[in-house]
Amino acid sequence: MSEKQKYYITTAIAYTSGKPHIGNTYEIVLADAIARYKRSQGYDVFFQTGTDEHGQKIELKAQEAGVSPKEFVDGVSAEIRRIWDLMDTSYDKFIRTTDADHERQVQKIFKKLYEQGDIYKGYYEGMYCTPCESFFTESQLVDGKCPDCGREVQPAREEAYFFKMSKYADRLIEHINSHPEFIQPVSRKNEMMNNFLLPGLQDLCVSRTSFKWGIPVDFDGKHVVYVWLDALTNYITGIGYDADGNSTEQFQKLWPADLHLIGKDIIRFHTIYWPIFLMALGLPLPKQVFGHPWLLQGDGKMSKSKGNVLYADELVDFFGVDAVRYFVLHEMPFENDGVITWELMVERLNSDLANTLGNLVNRTVSMTNKYFGGTVSDKGAAEEVDADLRSVTQRTPGAVEDKMNDLRVADAITEIFNLFKRCNKYIDETTPWILAKDEAKKDRLETVLWNLIQSISAGAELLEPFMPSTSRKILEQLGGGHVTEKPEILFQRLDLEEVMKKVEELHPSSDGEDKEEESAEEAVIDIEPKEEITFEQFGAMQFQVGEIIACEEVKKSKKLLCSQVRIGSQVKQIVSGIKAYYTPEEMVGKKVMVLVNLKPARLAGVLSEGMLLCAEDADGRLSLVVPEKEMPAGAEIC
Repeated sequence: MSEKQKYYITTAIAYTSGKPHIGNTYEIVLADAIARYKRSQGYDVFFQTGTDEHGQKIELKAQEAGVSPKEFVDGVSAEIRRIWDLMDTSYDKFIRTTDADHERQVQKIFKKLYEQGDIYKGYYEGMYCTPCESFFTESQLVDGKCPDCGREVQPAREEAYFFKMSKYADRLIEHINSHPEFIQPVSRKNEMMNNFLLPGLQDLCVSRTSFKWGIPVDFDGKHVVYVWLDALTNYITGIGYDADGNSTEQFQKLWPADLHLIGKDIIRFHTIYWPIFLMALGLPLPKQVFGHPWLLQGDGKMSKSKGNVLYADELVDFFGVDAVRYFVLHEMPFENDGVITWELMVERLNSDLANTLGNLVNRTVSMTNKYFGGTVSDKGAAEEVDADLRSVTQRTPGAVEDKMNDLRVADAITEIFNLFKRCNKYIDETTPWILAKDEAKKDRLETVLWNLIQSISAGAELLEPFMPSTSRKILEQLGGGHVTEKPEILFQRLDLEEVMKKVEELHPSSDGEDKEEESAEEAVIDIEPKEEITFEQFGAMQFQVGEIIACEEVKKSKKLLCSQVRIGSQVKQIVSGIKAYYTPEEMVGKKVMVLVNLKPARLAGVLSEGMLLCAEDADGRLSLVVPEKEMPAGAEIC
């Protein structure tokens, strides 16, 4: 591009209730990979992250720790920043919501919205979730608990200021419908539209009086600004927004944001509350909000209360920064949750990093030194096998660009490693060690090594956004044809038993049992076999991929959910006994496997026109069976 185009990317600011685990850390690494890639494409990138430091939960945590709230958040914010730096993230600004300029602007924004009639004083009565700092009506609760985190809620009533959300709801619906790229993935958009916007928005509580750790409402001292109005505005205050109309040149240049990168659990705040706040301020909306999935430890969301938390610095001690970056970026699907375990980390490090990549670079440097004293050039001794390597090398940048434009970061990395795999195959095809035995084939041998260095270097340059240190080390070793005297070991293979032994020493199991044996025992389940069927009997069953476009609880049942499932051009209503394992909000947007031609039946008085396929473990827990890769609704399962 002739003149650099700006690209403003943000993460959600991390809540300072405690040290972030690897699931929290995934977001900053993902944002960093996107920011680095955009820089490599010539964009003028501004990458903002930071910490969210107010609220009742923080006040309680500080009391428990015996320190002031400010002392508490100072310590946690510093720890968060340390981990972001440890993970080699290239943010341009780290904002804290206790920054004086941010607090001043929040007060001005609140007053501006109050004076123009968008905020009014009233009373709030409802069920309050302290960890989420959110009020809910009885109808919004799931089994009497918080619909966002599943924890207990408490009745609360207090004087509060409210924002008139309904005033802007129709305008927001129109914006979402006319900007299909605004909320990604599409399943998140469907969830917001069907569960919140279309049923009608309630006015939002934007101040509190029951605690003090917040930004004071300057014209009503007993109130503090409610955390979401405080936290969300960081995206504009951090780049110089001024509610009085004196915003900086930086704000004029950067806003609207090109991408808000957030976890799927806070998509509602970023795609409903935040756009409406911006509309009220007369500001354009961000171009895109991407609600990424969760990185799960084993079979559940990471939680300190569950005791299944992995921390980035701990993983780095075992595997190194770039290996951890590779894992969290490569193992996370675009839309579904990913899983991280110590065993998977060791497997990926040994297979992908030490073998596919590390061994490739090692062999290439070693052979170049052994046969040509470390320097090679293109001798033009080409053969047919070279063409395919060259073709893969040339098309990979475009393939990576296509994936990154769609924010499919894991797929982009796969494209790069496909190039490295092709390089390994090229070595097997050309057999340099055999060519070296024939003096007449010296030019051919040098051309082969030259081709390898060029292709590996191309892959290493593409790798920089995802594994910056590794990319740099590879390029330094290859040197454009003049390699280093000795290859540097990029990734050392690890022994799984030794790793698990060290993990056990760090985290002794509470019952003293061998976790590895325990997991091995749980890995398989034997069930009572049914009678054999013929292929004709199987062929009578019609299985297709369906997309859930709406879902609600069956009111007279404790177990049932009723889903509207799009299958090709038709929509079927299917009732499933999975309420204990999925909320209606989680169901919307999922691609599922459906038995389509099951005879319709009524369950709890509701018509069901098919069956969703589920897997069941030894404890009776259910998991929907979903396609491994993206498939259209209606695709036949055969």
